[in-house]
Amino acid sequence: MAETDFEIIDPQFRHCVRTSARLEQLWSAGRWTEGPAYFPALRSLIWSDIPNDRIMRWDETTGAVGMLSGGRGRYVNGNTVDRQGRLVSCEHGGRRVVRVEHDGTLTVLADRYQGKRLNSPNDVVVASDGAIWFTDPTYGIDTDYEGFKSEREIDGCYVYRVDPDTGAMRIVADDFVRPNGLAFSPDESRLYIVDSGASHQPDGPRHVRVFDVGGGGTLSGGGLFAECTNGAFDGLRLDDAGRLWLSAGDGVHCYTSEGELIGKVLVPERVANLCFGGAKRNHLFMTATTSVYAMLLPVNGVKTF
Repeated sequence: MAETDFEIIDPQFRHCVRTSARLEQLWSAGRWTEGPAYFPALRSLIWSDIPNDRIMRWDETTGAVGMLSGGRGRYVNGNTVDRQGRLVSCEHGGRRVVRVEHDGTLTVLADRYQGKRLNSPNDVVVASDGAIWFTDPTYGIDTDYEGFKSEREIDGCYVYRVDPDTGAMRIVADDFVRPNGLAFSPDESRLYIVDSGASHQPDGPRHVRVFDVGGGGTLSGGGLFAECTNGAFDGLRLDDAGRLWLSAGDGVHCYTSEGELIGKVLVPERVANLCFGGAKRNHLFMTATTSVYAMLLPVNGVKTF
């Protein structure tokens, strides 16, 4: 039954879901799916299948799935769509953040810091002012599974911001073990960043932290927002009421803006990332291990398109 697709922890979660709604599996032929992003102009969802080095596309009008690009050694992970409708992607293979222009050409937004190659950019968001914010753990260079095994040139795993006017890149957070998913609050006054360092350290972090965003793209604060109760957090998105929807080992966990876990969308595979899409931004799309899932919700994601 559809109700088994949810865990209601607090009654207010009942206003965030319809227990009559059904979890839909859109596709199930991947190895490790990641980076969902919705293109409203095309009515399409794209996502990465990292070990298979390809980006896939689902057509909302027909339900057809096909390969958008692949086989170039890019090993794309996180994706997002900027305000101009361009795809911005994190490449494990190229160890860079790139943008696909309207004519199909690639613009490199970030690939080195102080002359040293980045580790393997993981997830990315574009602020309303055009600034690019991204995380840079080592997952793409740790082994040959999701990229190319390599020595790292930078001494840590940092969070970066690329200035929208000058293109200058700087570190905005430097105390993460493995920074991962990131997302802004609806008014962009706060930035939430996941640390999935438990993948590399016994008893390492599996939590999300929250920062205050200051003028010029500075961050302050960085206190603990929530600890994952199943597996580890990875990607996240916010709805327009400021609730956080976080990927986890048993599905998607929903938190209030005060950090209270109120409910879960249960998924039969480990969820890596998610996004809101559809014409009303009320379709929750989830990339989960080998598959992509979707669910229609009575809430709307933060407006980015």
